[in-house]
Amino acid sequence: MESAERMIVRRARLRIGLLVGLSIGALLLLGAGISYAALVQSQEAQIQRELEWGTTYGTIAGPPACSWIFRYDGSTVDTGTNPPPPGFPLHEALDTVAATGATEITTITRNDTVYHVRTEVRGDAVVQAVFDARFQLSDRRHLLLAFSLAAAVGLLAAVLTGVLVGRRAVAPLAEALTRQRRFVADASHELRTPIAQVHTRAQLLAQRARTGGTSTDLHDLERLVGTTRRLGEIVDDLLLSAQLAAAPSGRRPNPPVDLTTLVAATVAAETERAAERQVTVTVETPDGPLPVPGVESALRRVVGELLANALIHTPAGGRIRLTLQAGDGYAEIVVADTGEGFDQADARRIFDRFHRGAGSGDHRFGLGLALLREVVTSHHGTIEAEGYPGRGATFTVRLPTRRFPASVQGQLRGVRRLFVRQLGADT
Repeated sequence: MESAERMIVRRARLRIGLLVGLSIGALLLLGAGISYAALVQSQEAQIQRELEWGTTYGTIAGPPACSWIFRYDGSTVDTGTNPPPPGFPLHEALDTVAATGATEITTITRNDTVYHVRTEVRGDAVVQAVFDARFQLSDRRHLLLAFSLAAAVGLLAAVLTGVLVGRRAVAPLAEALTRQRRFVADASHELRTPIAQVHTRAQLLAQRARTGGTSTDLHDLERLVGTTRRLGEIVDDLLLSAQLAAAPSGRRPNPPVDLTTLVAATVAAETERAAERQVTVTVETPDGPLPVPGVESALRRVVGELLANALIHTPAGGRIRLTLQAGDGYAEIVVADTGEGFDQADARRIFDRFHRGAGSGDHRFGLGLALLREVVTSHHGTIEAEGYPGRGATFTVRLPTRRFPASVQGQLRGVRRLFVRQLGADT
């Protein structure tokens, strides 16, 4: 089964090939159009010169079967020795020119061909020259057929050339994706063992504290166990992401994530840190569960990043309010603080990659606000930021509560790849 990276690379090659092919094809069509227009204009000009010559000198240099000269003396029409086609001469045009003296030029489609007619006064008679353009029309049809064949062949050759060019252009991307996947797999394998050892030892210490330790020690050790467990989940996500990228399995639906429990656990993990910074954190959640479809570890990091960001930018004595509520078809998470805030004109820039707000110092959580927005978008949600200098900031996340269609379920695996990219950037 093809890997996700190979599919991305193949699509990129195909896009480049199509763009190059369509560009060259458009140039070929443009050149063909200009050539055809020039041919038509040249033929029309030549026909008019032949007609003018015929009315002046009584003869046309073209094929005899395609040109006729008629003379009208006011009473009779001399058609000459060459039998005219049905419907000619044009008696109405002869009478009009005889009465007005003005030259009349017209084009008539008749008898499955096109006739060019010039009627004008010459001496004491009216002369009408008729030219059958069937040979010119045949030349045009042959030219269009030749252009069509040339354009088809040229377009095919251009697409093939574009695919070859795209293969060379995308080759560095394919190599970079392969190296990234290999790095993530190797790093995940290297991290799993020490994290598992720390988690096991923390569990043993917690068991001992239950029998002979203080309640404070037991609480701290249980929190340590929870932290190492979540760290292990993140490493498992990285390893699974590398495995799915190499050989993605079938599209299995993601279990629902209870945001009520997730928010409560995230706030509990930051309680001690908030107390150290002398920041008051209040939480408002529904009484019951609020499930949303998605990846639990990714959504946990979204809430954790918002809360951590608020703690960084809120001074001692400040307040942070985290609200979770259900809307019509969506769940809304609002994190509001009384910190330093930011200029509303920078509301979008704070989600740019590598952007750091004032006062962030050396803080770096890996996910960052840029990847936070990508995670929310991957869950088909939205995120908004509102702030005022010196008056705090508010972040609002809305996530759909309805189950995604089956065709969308596999897209959530892209969230895991966000962690892959960030791990590579942080290292």
